[in-house]
Amino acid sequence: MSNTDSSNTAVSRTHQAEHLLTDSPYQGYTYSYPHKTAYRFFEQPVALSDLWATENQSSLFLYLHVPFCEHRCGFCNLFTQANPEEGLTQRYIRQITEEAAQVRQALDSNATFGQLAIGGGTPTFLSVRELESLLKICRTMGADGRSIPVSVEVSPATVDAEKLKLLADFGTDRVSIGIQSFNEAEAHRLGRPQKQADVMNALSEIRRHDFPILNLDLIYGGEGQSTEQWMACVQEALTWKPEELYLYPLYVRPLTGLGRLERSWDDQRLEAYRAAREFLLASGYEQISMRMFRRLSRGSLRDPASFPESNQNNNRVVIPNTPKPTPQYRCQSDGMIGLGCGARSYTTSLHYSTEFAVGRQGVRSILLDYLNRPPESFSMARYGIRLSIEEQRRRFLILGLLQTSGLDRSEYHNRFGSDVLEHFSELNALNEAGLTKTSREIICLTQLGLERSDALGPRLYSQPVQSLMKDFDLQ
Repeated sequence: MSNTDSSNTAVSRTHQAEHLLTDSPYQGYTYSYPHKTAYRFFEQPVALSDLWATENQSSLFLYLHVPFCEHRCGFCNLFTQANPEEGLTQRYIRQITEEAAQVRQALDSNATFGQLAIGGGTPTFLSVRELESLLKICRTMGADGRSIPVSVEVSPATVDAEKLKLLADFGTDRVSIGIQSFNEAEAHRLGRPQKQADVMNALSEIRRHDFPILNLDLIYGGEGQSTEQWMACVQEALTWKPEELYLYPLYVRPLTGLGRLERSWDDQRLEAYRAAREFLLASGYEQISMRMFRRLSRGSLRDPASFPESNQNNNRVVIPNTPKPTPQYRCQSDGMIGLGCGARSYTTSLHYSTEFAVGRQGVRSILLDYLNRPPESFSMARYGIRLSIEEQRRRFLILGLLQTSGLDRSEYHNRFGSDVLEHFSELNALNEAGLTKTSREIICLTQLGLERSDALGPRLYSQPVQSLMKDFDLQ
């Protein structure tokens, strides 16, 4: 490359970084990389036994996906079906049992799990008996809640005392509940017809069972929501003393109930984010990412000694003064096995899953295909994406940079053999624009960069991944 070409490239990267300061800060939520819309069918299915043979299987992450809800919220683009017909959830439990057997057989006999998460959808949409069967699958896989961290998602209308007792007895550490708004009228405008009484009853029951970690999901930026209304919601959330909070800016996505709206509300969302961030930091919370805040007290990562006390209150089988490993709920890490329709699995060089859709008909078509598959088909990966070494580097960069802890340069060097700045010189432009700060050990986002995470993440996607995403036919 000539000096002129190098100069032009540097100028181009500087302009791109500057655009992050002027363009909308809300481009897309980067919670994993590559994005699921970059997945395609493989030319030839890959045997799971071959795929996992070269992976470290000493502390895998197990994820189970339950693609059912009582209602499809207006903002939701998750892989889920609302109000399935009678008998469908029972068929699903039988099929995920078959899948688990095939996957367990493909792993080494001494493979172990270090973490477990059950999400969706809404796992507590299942009946008590179905939920019991799901937890039995976890034990069959070798993921026992008495010895590893467990996280389960619930919703106000589907969780009750019996289901919570079942989860507590299994050893669940973390319950995550989607509240979105404590204002009933505001929730309805989000396409979420929840009742305030259900919200309060659910939170009371969760706290009565004394799970070590309660996470609340809230959404800001809804139509007509003022900063004062939003902050009243955040303050209401803190009356429950949640160990974790996820604050999500509202997105209007294709094929969702709110997808017909066409308006810009960047200033509203930024003001809401900044107000909540300042309030939470002053209230004893630390910021982990743009969305996640964690309370610096009982149940936080800095206080693992709190777990034995909570476990004793729940009469769990835990050796006194020997808490479980500290939870690190980051479901996008390599070494994750996903079970169920809609779940994704991650190895170092290949990600795979079932197909993806958002619309009701698209989701239903994929779900029925899953339910009708012969058991032996679950021993193969058919759909996903291969990660070249360049994409592995980019994945490491994106997932590290979007956390407040930042990207560890020595860890990157140990894995990829060079400094991250040698592979991604555009980081220099981000630093010059005030979006990142760089030391010899860490590259991390500034507060300006952090609040623009949803613009920065997509900007770091590779051109091949962006092309695949653009060409994806969303159903």
